[in-house]
Amino acid sequence: MSIEGINVGKKVRVHYQGTLDDGTQFDSSYDRGEPLEFECGAGQMIAGFDKAVADMKLGEIVNVHLLPEEAYGERNEEAILKIELGQLPGAEELEIGQKLYLQNMYGQPFPVTVLEKDDENITFDANHELAGKALNFKIELVEIL
Repeated sequence: MSIEGINVGKKVRVHYQGTLDDGTQFDSSYDRGEPLEFECGAGQMIAGFDKAVADMKLGEIVNVHLLPEEAYGERNEEAILKIELGQLPGAEELEIGQKLYLQNMYGQPFPVTVLEKDDENITFDANHELAGKALNFKIELVEIL
C-alpha cells in the first residue's frame, strides 16, 4: 500500500492512545510518557495508523477507527499450531494463556500464545493478539524531525 501525504518519508513523533470498540485501552504512549518515533510511510506502523499521520499538521490531534484490514489483519486459522508435547522440551510446564516465542525454520523468533494443552499435545496461536479486531486511535503529532 502506497501512502501519500506531507509527512511521508519524514521521521515523526506522536503520542497516541489505542482502544477497542468496547473502550478497553490496549496501548498508550501517554501512559509511558514518551512519544513514539517512526518514519511515516515506511511500513513501520500498521497501515491505517501510517495513513492517518501522513497528512497531519504539527500539534494536530485526530481520532481514527481502523478496520482489521487496516490494522493487524483478520485472524488466520493457519496460524494455529498443534505440536506434540514430546517435540518441544519444557512444553509440559507451559500454561494456557502464557505468551512466549518459538522459532521458525530460519531461527527467527515469533510470538505465540498457548491456546490449549492436554497430555499429548499443545496448541499455540501465532496470530497477533489484536488480529481480527477494529482499533481506535487518538493520535497527536508532537514533532516532525
